[in-house]
Amino acid sequence: MAKHLTAKQRTERRMILMSVLAGAGTVGLSLLGFVPILAEAAKRLRPPGALVEKSFLASCIKCGQCVQVCPVEAIKLADAGDGFGIGVPYLDARTQACDFSCDAVQCVLACPTGALTHDIDKKEQVRMGLAQLTRPNACLARKGEGFKGLARGADFEGIHRYTEVDRWNPIKIADHPYDLELCDLCVRECPIENAIRLEPMSDDPTDKRRTPVVQEACVGCGMCEMICPVEEPCIEVESRKMWGTA
Repeated sequence: MAKHLTAKQRTERRMILMSVLAGAGTVGLSLLGFVPILAEAAKRLRPPGALVEKSFLASCIKCGQCVQVCPVEAIKLADAGDGFGIGVPYLDARTQACDFSCDAVQCVLACPTGALTHDIDKKEQVRMGLAQLTRPNACLARKGEGFKGLARGADFEGIHRYTEVDRWNPIKIADHPYDLELCDLCVRECPIENAIRLEPMSDDPTDKRRTPVVQEACVGCGMCEMICPVEEPCIEVESRKMWGTA
């Protein structure tokens, strides 16, 4: 026979059960903050000068000052999907790259905590990641093809500073058509000298084909990824990847 419980015992049992469930719920909610980190669900491209990821997350106070000073509005603040990274600044290079329109690193100067290290004082010192040719068979230059028209279409909202158009103010990429015998947009619009170049694919002087080759000077700004006219882009930036690493 089942033991008959008194009213007091039943109340105590319910309280214990509720405590266990509440504790489990608290732990579960806490773990939600770790999930994006453990699963690497969002390998974010961080603003110029960002410390290594753990130090960056610990130092950033999510003040948004870097967002405010970016002239091309490339820096965004992460949403709840980033767990403990919510409110932390990042870039989506395909949507809007950092083209260093500020002529320096204004986001670094604006950062009050050093999460964007104050040791950086020029764009060539930045190391956000590394560009990689991820879809070589789709690359127009590797096919020996040119490009004519708008790099990302008439509806694309991204902006870029074309110094031959306006030395100081970035304009919409949709307002700047191209007419290129051979597509070289990733090289042409890169803001870092000698970061990427086109190399011949054969010894035949009549062979127009060229392949983009990323150089050690690449800082991972994402300009090549944003300007690539192919969908999906042929070249992309891998966040935090450094030159010479596998």
